Amino acid sequence: MHAPLHQDFSSELARTWSHIYDFIGSADRLFVVFDDDHQQKVVELKMWLPRGQTCVATGEAADFRSALDRAADRLRVQLAKGGSHATRRSTAT
Repeated sequence: MHAPLHQDFSSELARTWSHIYDFIGSADRLFVVFDDDHQQKVVELKMWLPRGQTCVATGEAADFRSALDRAADRLRVQLAKGGSHATRRSTAT
């Protein structure tokens, strides 16, 4: 189900993305998925980086804001390690 984000939360998401983007300097794109799983809020961040790498981080919490913070922290850890947990996407068609 698709639904618009509340303006305050949309601003929070933009701020979080800005901090991550400043940290790495470049990214091809970022997908954010919000899910409500049995009273647990889940946020998944999937970032496509240059040179065919993809980073995925998930955060779970009682609310979406905390779940987003946890996912962003996990993504930052992956990026700080030089993308060692990133996967290379196939360029073959």
